[in-house]
Amino acid sequence: MVIYKQNSDFSISVDTLGAQLLSLKDKTGREYLWQRNPAFWPRSSPILFPSIGVCRNNRTAFEGIWYPMPKHGFGRDEEFFVSSQTDESVTMELSWSQRTKTMYPYEFSLSLSYKLTERGLSVDYRVQNLQDKDMPYCLGAHPGFLCPLNPEERFEDYRLEFEYEETMASIPYNLETLELDVTRPGLFLNHSRVLPLSYDLFREDAVYFENPRSRKVALVHPQTRKGVEVRFPDFDGIAFWTPMEGGARLLCIEPWNGADIRSDEDDEFFHKHHIRLLSGFQSRTHHLEINIL
Repeated sequence: MVIYKQNSDFSISVDTLGAQLLSLKDKTGREYLWQRNPAFWPRSSPILFPSIGVCRNNRTAFEGIWYPMPKHGFGRDEEFFVSSQTDESVTMELSWSQRTKTMYPYEFSLSLSYKLTERGLSVDYRVQNLQDKDMPYCLGAHPGFLCPLNPEERFEDYRLEFEYEETMASIPYNLETLELDVTRPGLFLNHSRVLPLSYDLFREDAVYFENPRSRKVALVHPQTRKGVEVRFPDFDGIAFWTPMEGGARLLCIEPWNGADIRSDEDDEFFHKHHIRLLSGFQSRTHHLEINIL
C-alpha cells in the first residue's frame, strides 16, 4: 500500500513494503528521488536492517550459531504496518516474527517515521529490543537521488560537498572476495570538502568512508546550486553508489551504522565494526534529514 503526504512545499509517497520512500517532490512537481528504473536499479530508498551489504557466504553467526543473511538484511522486503499518521507525516512499523527469527534470532521492533518540513523531509529510524538480552544490529539508509536533476545536464556536472574539510581514505570493495578490503587504500580526500562526480569513481562498486568529520553532505550542481543535502547526525559512516556500468541518472547517499563484511573481520556478527548494541528492553532513534537546495 502506498501512502501519500504533503505540506505547502513538498510531497512524498511511501510504500508499506519495506517502508520505502518512493517519491519526494517540491511544490512545482519536480521529482528528486530516483524512480526505480529496473534497467539500472529497481529500488528507490530501501532500509538496510539488520545487516548492511553482504555477509561472507551470505550467512553470519550470532553467538556462535549460523544464520542465513540476505544482502542488506531483510527489512527492505518486509511488509510494515502504519502505526500513526497525520496530514504531513506517517510512521510505519515492523515487528519480529518466527520467519525473521530464522535469519535474526532477536525480538525487535523497527519503525520509520517520515515527516515533511519547510526544507524537505525528516526521517527517524527507531529500533527497539523487546527481550531481556543484548541485541546487535546494523542500520543504514539508501536513498537514491536523480543526478543529474535535468536531462540536459551530465552526471559529471555535479559534485559532493561535505560539511567540513576531510582528510580520509575510502575502504575499497573487492569484487572477487565480496568484502571491504582494508589492506589497500581507496579514494583519498586531502583536506577537501569537494568530491567531483564521475562514473569511474564507482568501478569497484560503492565508495565508503567510515568516521567522517562531517555529518551532512550535499549533492549539488556548483553553478546552479540545485540539489539535495543529507544530514546524518546519528550514523558513523557514509557511502555513495551508482551502478558501475554508468549511464544511470542516479546517485545514492547512504548513511550507515555498520558495513559490508571486512577483510579483517570474522563471521561473528557481534564482532562487526560500527554495529549498534541495545541492552534488554532498550530502544534507540537514528535521525536523518533530506533537505532540498
